[in-house]
Amino acid sequence: MLNRITVLTLLASASVALAQGAKPDAVDSHLNSPTTFPIVFTRTISASTAHAGDPVSAKTSQNVHLANGNVIPSGTVIEGHVLQTTAFSFDKTPYAKQKESTLSIHFDSMRLNGAVVPLSVSVRAMADPVTTWGARETNTNESDPFGDVTQIGGDQLNLHQTAVTNGDGDVVAYNKRDGVYAHLIANGRCDGSSVEVSVGIYSASACGLYGYVGVSAQELGSETNPSTLTLTSTRLSPKIWKQSTALLEVLPGDKMVASR
Repeated sequence: MLNRITVLTLLASASVALAQGAKPDAVDSHLNSPTTFPIVFTRTISASTAHAGDPVSAKTSQNVHLANGNVIPSGTVIEGHVLQTTAFSFDKTPYAKQKESTLSIHFDSMRLNGAVVPLSVSVRAMADPVTTWGARETNTNESDPFGDVTQIGGDQLNLHQTAVTNGDGDVVAYNKRDGVYAHLIANGRCDGSSVEVSVGIYSASACGLYGYVGVSAQELGSETNPSTLTLTSTRLSPKIWKQSTALLEVLPGDKMVASR
């Protein structure tokens, strides 16, 4: 017969083995397409100073309502890392074609309810801090003391109305209690959607880079290269300034499930 010490030792060993082989518990936080979430970058990343592996940090800037009833609250942390950088170096040779400078980052995950949710997203639109500030500035006049705000992409948000309108006066989004929501409108490479999603300070048709003069987007995230943003320039070292914003869009595919 096993004595008490032996039994306790076997139970302890079994507990350790189970813990080592156990998988993280899944959390009911699915990110399905279409889902978008507006973010703001919380640190500057520059091709002239950053290195591969450096952290990239951002946070959501508006509540995001998921199809399963869960909510991604404003302020949820987004984590990523730098993939590659090539600083700009001017070639003084007359008529020389300047070598391309590159900044490539990857959005890894978000922290939601104490869990880590892996990300598979594209960057639908992104704006520098000046353009971002402009989309938060209220324009007032004598006939409208409440004023309005021009969303990134051109839509108009009147502060005493719930409807957001485009240049033709059509309603394209609604300003609700916890943010602006819209059905996405197809524009260039960006598809439309029949599901209401969070857009924040972005227009329903916003697509591409805003305020990034002399910089191009070589990669904005795709099903073959998810969560990757690559900026290039032959004039300067690309930079994502602190307080830049973006509208991330979940890519079609398998559900992304949070794990603790």
